[in-house]
Amino acid sequence: MVQTLNNMEELRDSGFGCHSPRHGLKLLYWFANNYISFDNNNLMVAKYNPNVGPFGFHRFLNRLECANQICKKLLPDDDYPFYEVGNLHLPASKSMPKYVRKGDTGNIDQSNMDRLIISMCTDKIVHKVYVTQHDDLKTFDPVNTYRISRGLLMIICGHRSAGMSLGEFLNQAGYSTHQSNIYSYESYNPTHDPSAGSRPASSSTPRDTMINMQAEPEAARGFWDTFCTIL
Repeated sequence: MVQTLNNMEELRDSGFGCHSPRHGLKLLYWFANNYISFDNNNLMVAKYNPNVGPFGFHRFLNRLECANQICKKLLPDDDYPFYEVGNLHLPASKSMPKYVRKGDTGNIDQSNMDRLIISMCTDKIVHKVYVTQHDDLKTFDPVNTYRISRGLLMIICGHRSAGMSLGEFLNQAGYSTHQSNIYSYESYNPTHDPSAGSRPASSSTPRDTMINMQAEPEAARGFWDTFCTIL
């Protein structure tokens, strides 16, 4: 079961994207503040159609993957299509703000390991939002995959309306500029799966990514006084 993060404390404790050069928290901040808005019913409305590929969005096929006689999908089944974003090596990602792309080394390493996945209803209504991370060139880590609640997204965009800077948000989310050990996937064939971080040729079409059934969890990243919880 995918854990749902409902507030800043839970986001911080998850450890998602919290060490430089990872970009997951910046990606989440951008998504909450620039990609969606909330209507009068507090529904999440996309400002852009992910189906046409803005910012590097592309379809994520939530396929059943099997390892050691265990079969599962990365995300729970949904009646709506999934779209993935966050691969900084795709040409379309250059339209993202510089602060999201700034730490990208151009290599297949931790600077391009984080992804955001959404399911989309009709009329640009975003149904669910998830964050995840790559374990290696072609696998996502199911242990470190989280659903981001609508309430938490409202908190994140509320930071900006309250005059809180990106830096202050990252600080409250537990982001550290101290770099963790950067691992590289260069021993893999970089053309095998473009969605995992390699630089594809301009004609490449991103593919969905397998999941790792044996991923080890990351340690929790500490604790801070609860900022707010919106159900």
